[in-house]
Amino acid sequence: MMENRNNRKIGVAILYVGFALLFFILFSRVFYIQATGTADGHKLKNEALEKYMRTDVLEASRGTIYDTNGEVIAEDTTSFTMAAILDDSVTTNPESPNHVVDPEKTAKVLAKYIDMDEEDILARLKKEGAFQVEFGTAGRGLTNSVKRKIEAEKLPGITFTRQAKRFYPNGKFASHLIGFTQQIEQEDKNGNVTFETKGQMGIEKSYEKYLQGKNGKIRYTSDLWGYLLPEKQEMVTEPQNGDDMYLTIDSKIQTFMEDALSEVEAQYNPSKAFAIVAEAKTGKILAMSQRPTFHPGTREGLDVNWMNDLVEYSYEPGSTMKIFTLAAAIEEGTFEADALYKSGRYKVKGGGSIGDHNGGAGWGNITYKEGIQRSSNVAIANMLEQMSPGVFRQYLEDFHFGRKTGIELPNEAAGSILYNYPLEQVTTAFGQGSTVNAMQMIQAATAIANGGKMMKPYIIDKIVDDTTGKTIVDTKPEVVGEPISKETAAETLDILETVVTAEHGTGKPYHIEGYDVAGKTGTAQLVGEDGRYLTGSNNYLFSFMGMAPKEDPELIVYVAVAKPQLDGESGSAPVSKIFNPVMRNSLQYLNIKPDKTIISQTVTLKDFTGKRTSEARKAYEDAGMDPVVIGTGSKIEKQVPAAGEKLLQGEKAILLTSEKWTMPNMKGWAMRDVMKVAESMGLKVSYSGSGYVVSQNIEPNKSVKEGQKLIIKLEEPGSAEEANQKANEDSDQSR
Repeated sequence: MMENRNNRKIGVAILYVGFALLFFILFSRVFYIQATGTADGHKLKNEALEKYMRTDVLEASRGTIYDTNGEVIAEDTTSFTMAAILDDSVTTNPESPNHVVDPEKTAKVLAKYIDMDEEDILARLKKEGAFQVEFGTAGRGLTNSVKRKIEAEKLPGITFTRQAKRFYPNGKFASHLIGFTQQIEQEDKNGNVTFETKGQMGIEKSYEKYLQGKNGKIRYTSDLWGYLLPEKQEMVTEPQNGDDMYLTIDSKIQTFMEDALSEVEAQYNPSKAFAIVAEAKTGKILAMSQRPTFHPGTREGLDVNWMNDLVEYSYEPGSTMKIFTLAAAIEEGTFEADALYKSGRYKVKGGGSIGDHNGGAGWGNITYKEGIQRSSNVAIANMLEQMSPGVFRQYLEDFHFGRKTGIELPNEAAGSILYNYPLEQVTTAFGQGSTVNAMQMIQAATAIANGGKMMKPYIIDKIVDDTTGKTIVDTKPEVVGEPISKETAAETLDILETVVTAEHGTGKPYHIEGYDVAGKTGTAQLVGEDGRYLTGSNNYLFSFMGMAPKEDPELIVYVAVAKPQLDGESGSAPVSKIFNPVMRNSLQYLNIKPDKTIISQTVTLKDFTGKRTSEARKAYEDAGMDPVVIGTGSKIEKQVPAAGEKLLQGEKAILLTSEKWTMPNMKGWAMRDVMKVAESMGLKVSYSGSGYVVSQNIEPNKSVKEGQKLIIKLEEPGSAEEANQKANEDSDQSR
């Protein structure tokens, strides 16, 4: 009995000592943790704080892109990303749930507002084990209006986060120049997903270092649900917004261009069309665009062509290159405007020959001035021979062909000068074989329009620091060469003006009422995939380089249209429908008033029927009219247009006498004047082509009777049909 009691006491003592030792160990552990704040190498205070410390991104605004007048072209606006909370643990009050409670209803409602099928939305809402889900690109970039509509549906568990979205208020507006941005998804080491806006092409990409800001962040202590604690700790790193960019683009002129390009695209469906407006004295690019194009906000149409055709595309310019061959010949003193040469064909020393664009037929012996007006290849070949090909090669260098302009845009093409053999030298002189880009053509043209001083084209006016408001980049006009003298530039402009004003000038379609335009047309052959020139009347790059007003050019407008779907028209039709309204509207917008001395005046016709023929003729001539008298009678039997109608000065008026009608020579007439003759004599007219008369079935001075059939053939100067003949005639001139 005594032994059992002793054993019990020993057991109690051992238990007591064990508990005492355990208590001591626990006490020591607690004391150590309290004293050091460390357990197993972990700083408990920091980790506890970190558990309730949240970090949110303070998104920086991307720099705004403005036009030269401060109108917004691209800017950041507020958008929203939608998410759905699926975990029911966030709901503390069943009557006011914070998670999705009815996936089917939620999916049906959301499908009305975002671009995602109801089935796909429902699949996301039923994702097992997910705390919350998002809806990809369909749920990002939502406008405030869409957000409010979804919120009005009162769907439990649907939340929104605010973020910036790039906005292009003008839509399809210099899109390949401006480019676009895209939100790039990024995930940090903790699995947190953020989206960073990055430029993908154009200025948005090439000036990323200026436009992109630097995001800030805010760190704060919160409770389990993310709400700030009363004794919060808060640390803020402010975001740094991107810098603002001001372009040389003028939105008004750009709009003129976009409208004209869209109209031509709809009517002619070209494979390619582009245009530039430049300030002649500075090289500023006031407008530039192309077709096909795309919407920078939606990227609709971007899959057709990523290339900025005005910078990255190199091509054979065609006869617009003759501008610079002409200028070189004038500068060298070898160009004699009134000297005669035999047009038609030219035999190249070293082999091969080239022909004029009317199938090599030419126009007989004509002056060099007329040769430029008619865009004669033979005239250019003779001019090259007179100044020597080696001299002209240096002018190509002086005009900076074959090297990049250095404009502030990516992937600029340098072009290439094909000048090794005599035939290549001749074809380069009239724009075939060697290649250029559109900016090189504009740069070279500034020397013609700016008194010999060649200006570097530029598109960035200035860049302004968003924080300080200071200008950190300020572009000034830069003279990059002086290939010709002031006198040569003036004489070149005088000759180029006649290309537009002369009756047989290829530039007649580019006449603009009230303004004297100097310029040159171009019809360039296009190379197919097999490396050979394409054939067919549509397979050309039709272009026009024009400067106005001629006496002191303010603007240079360059337009090119490739492979338009022509319906009996010449290639000048789509090009002029871009050039003419853009040049005219731009000059008027810049307050360059029309010259009244070159505006055609209208005259109201008096009634001369029954009057003496000589009296009627004199009255018309005194009024500035061009009367065409048909017949030998002494009195006027009929006049077209009729009395009381208006006629432009210089326009033809038909006076039909009472005796012996004969057919006038109508070569070079417009169709409206042909119809006046037909109306006056009661002729039946049949015609083909468009533009101006090149042939008539009733020979001039032949007798004509009422009801007779008149067959007319029309062609535009430098027409597609003629260009096609040239291609067939010179098919041996392969690259």
